[in-house]
Amino acid sequence: MKEYLKINPADNVAVAISPLSKGTVVDIDGDSITLVSDIPAGHKFALRDLAEGENVVKYGFPIGHAIHQIARGSFLDHNDIKTNLAGQLDYTGLTIDNPNPSAPGSHLQGQEATFEGYLRPDGQVGIRNEIWVIPTVGCVNGICKQIVDRLVAETGAEGVDSIVHFPHNYGCSQLGDDHENTKKILRDMVLHPNAGGILVVGLGCENNQPKVFEEFCGDYDKNRVKFMVCQEVEGDEVEAGLKILRQLYEQAKTFKRTTQPASKLRIGLKCGGSDGFSGITANPLLGEFSDWLCDQEGGTTVLTEVPEMFGAETILMRRCANPQLLDQTVSLINNFKEYFLSHGEPVGENPSPGNKAGGISTLEEKALGCTQKSGKGPVFGVLEYGDRIKEHGLNLLSAPGNDLVASTALAAAGCQMVLFTTGRGTPFGTFVPTMKVSTNSGLAKRKPTWIDFNAGRLAEDQTMPEALKEFAALVLAVASGKLVNSEKSGIREIAIFKNGVTL
Repeated sequence: MKEYLKINPADNVAVAISPLSKGTVVDIDGDSITLVSDIPAGHKFALRDLAEGENVVKYGFPIGHAIHQIARGSFLDHNDIKTNLAGQLDYTGLTIDNPNPSAPGSHLQGQEATFEGYLRPDGQVGIRNEIWVIPTVGCVNGICKQIVDRLVAETGAEGVDSIVHFPHNYGCSQLGDDHENTKKILRDMVLHPNAGGILVVGLGCENNQPKVFEEFCGDYDKNRVKFMVCQEVEGDEVEAGLKILRQLYEQAKTFKRTTQPASKLRIGLKCGGSDGFSGITANPLLGEFSDWLCDQEGGTTVLTEVPEMFGAETILMRRCANPQLLDQTVSLINNFKEYFLSHGEPVGENPSPGNKAGGISTLEEKALGCTQKSGKGPVFGVLEYGDRIKEHGLNLLSAPGNDLVASTALAAAGCQMVLFTTGRGTPFGTFVPTMKVSTNSGLAKRKPTWIDFNAGRLAEDQTMPEALKEFAALVLAVASGKLVNSEKSGIREIAIFKNGVTL
């Protein structure tokens, strides 16, 4: 097992893989360095003397600058490094590395991988066959719960994967973009292939008018999606909703899993509660998986958390497939910076306390680890918040770093599953299977009911090809019906991005 790692030849810091004691001599690039501090696992130590104001380099890029002189062999963290990030940047002159690259899947070698999924009438493929009850407004959350509880009590959900409702606080007293965001996310859920039957429940007097929302959903599957407005129901609205839901349940049971190509998968890429191992183990593994899936004749992955691209955004920009996508990515970054600045907040006010405790000192350091989830493939699509996937291959999606808001946005874009790397651990799950990938083995051992895959072995004795083979097999198994831990725990939530006024 490695005890320490210099990630890039240009780095002037290395990372402790296991705790290192003061006085330990480490040999890096033929240079013997005596540690002058204890170094916790996941944290950095200086490979040479660093002057005040000098850039600290990790992953081959600056992650900030030293705020005081740092001696060779010293421990350094957020108390020693300050971000270089400021406001919006002018990317004029930035060019893309490979204009008009080959389409996703054009480099596939051998037989395409498959999974067992649910082919829907519109051609989409779901990896779950669930019954969903979706409120148009928070006022009917309780009604939705009663309808679901009644059907579960009657049927035990036998013949479908789950029967669930998704409470939220919105749908009324919202204006402008907030109102549109709520409509978009709920519409995207209505159109999602992981549900075999959907009942949309409205109140009747809300801003998100049920009839208007139904039109907003466009060409939806009227056999699989039904609407009910509580104020228009004579008598017991729970009984009326239950009657509709029984019909949807009986129809949903007729869907059967069939063999589908892996190119039908759309997978969200997300990280949270990161640590110093995130950019060494779990995030690079997701990057390898993203490249693998996008080579499956048109598989699709989606990267989000725009604030956690700050400081590493040019890496993604250079990988855009054409100049138009470069322009869209520049807008993606600068528009989110403007969101921060418009609220009087600095763009570099991150990482979180948990990130810092895990060994991440600046937003640039977090971003350089975060963007590794995207692999090395070209960017073929850029999505605004609430948009649905249109292009195969790697996509970028506008959403904040908040775990549940971002994961909901990924699922709403059309992802049937979210892959979530974490060094600190979290139990949450959004409305699609949310697979937790630990960055270190200690977390996987402490929280076996949270973690689905331990990427920490990459820092120990497992090779990347071995890990990718095992991980891809697990993703295909989950797509074929294997439950992730958040599903086993019944944790299913949504969160909608809010920016403006509540009336």
